[in-house]
Amino acid sequence: MPTSTLPHWTQRQARPEDVEAIAELRAVVMRPDLERLGRYDEHRVRQRLRDTYAPEHTSVVEAAGSFAGCVARRPAEDGWWLEHFYLSPALQGRGIGSAVLREVLDRADAERLPVRLDVLRGSPARRLYERHGFTLEREDAVDVFLVRKPTP
Repeated sequence: MPTSTLPHWTQRQARPEDVEAIAELRAVVMRPDLERLGRYDEHRVRQRLRDTYAPEHTSVVEAAGSFAGCVARRPAEDGWWLEHFYLSPALQGRGIGSAVLREVLDRADAERLPVRLDVLRGSPARRLYERHGFTLEREDAVDVFLVRKPTP
């Protein structure tokens, strides 16, 4: 999507008090895929975020001055794990997710680090990641694990 049509957005460092807004967004964004897989649990979907939330590795995305999403880059042995990448459904498909992902990948490339993530089987988010160079590493009955090697 051309930059000129991209809605204005910014990123900021997450704070501990962002956890509930992020947990709620996670529940909204993941619900269709979790229901399709027969794995949606109203409490668990939020609690899993609360249990793994690390504001020091998380950026909050804001659009028009309001909370719009988040992304986390967790350091791993040989690179980063991309986690908790959620964007408000009202803003999906408008280029913000691709722009946020591009920033993460540019940083990984500058540091020559691979980026890994997992996505639920059948999730439309997989297409976004594959468009940005992620390839299949492995899969199980629920998750698809993708990796993107650094580009020169």
